[in-house]
Amino acid sequence: MLVIGVFGPTASGKSDVAVAVADLIPAEVVSADAMQLYEGVPILTNQSANPERLVGIWPLSHAASVGEYAPLAHAAVDEILEAGRTPLVVGGTGLYFRAALAALELPPAPEPGARERWERLYDESGAAVAHARLGELDAAAAGRIHPNDRRRVVRALELAEAGRSLVPRREALFGGGWRHPTLLIGLDVPTAELDRRITERTRRMFEAGVEAEVHAALRVEPSATATKIIGLHEVATLPREEAMDALATRTRRYAAYQRKWLRRLEGVVIVAADRPPEETAAEIVALARTRQHLSRR
Repeated sequence: MLVIGVFGPTASGKSDVAVAVADLIPAEVVSADAMQLYEGVPILTNQSANPERLVGIWPLSHAASVGEYAPLAHAAVDEILEAGRTPLVVGGTGLYFRAALAALELPPAPEPGARERWERLYDESGAAVAHARLGELDAAAAGRIHPNDRRRVVRALELAEAGRSLVPRREALFGGGWRHPTLLIGLDVPTAELDRRITERTRRMFEAGVEAEVHAALRVEPSATATKIIGLHEVATLPREEAMDALATRTRRYAAYQRKWLRRLEGVVIVAADRPPEETAAEIVALARTRQHLSRR
């Protein structure tokens, strides 16, 4: 049977489209969103009200990793296939999305304290010094990464210290290695419409009580990975209007990053999502049926 992967920027309507697809064929959703793995923040992380696997499975104190996520996603996809249903892998976290669908050679987890040590080097000694150190350890990675790209410089230093390189891993991120026959769908929404949706969704989050949710969730100290949840710091520390503006701004920047990832996915079929989700879902199912017979509900 076919696996359907649906990738798109935040606020592109992935969850609604997935529900509409599941209304047309026997299907089950596997989430590929790194932040939705956490429990306690369903409003902030935009968790769907409909059942999805691998949502809210870890406390905020848990240090999540794609290496821990991948086997869970593979098991979920295989179980759905064995039950005669279609797995819908849905998400916007690029590496987690690929890891759910493909047999990736995943990088090792950093040694305890390694990331903090390299981040300290970058912050205290400067981008040029950190990048020069990367050049000493992994010249190929240094040649690909701009010194001002703090996140990638730090990760490349982690990998180089462990005897690995960021370069071959990045080249393998965007295609091939599928564990099962896979239809890859990318949801496209014009920038102006996506910005409008982000603004509206941010407003609804505050109306739904995201401030109380965040303050309750932060009674435990979040892990380094959980602190990356967009809006967690802003909602916890800023007055409402400032927090809303900051959250919407960060979300737009993240959507732009996701769009870049989407354009690099090998074999992706772009489908318009600036219309009712039922129409988008119908096109996805029609595409799937041209690849492989899918049973109707």
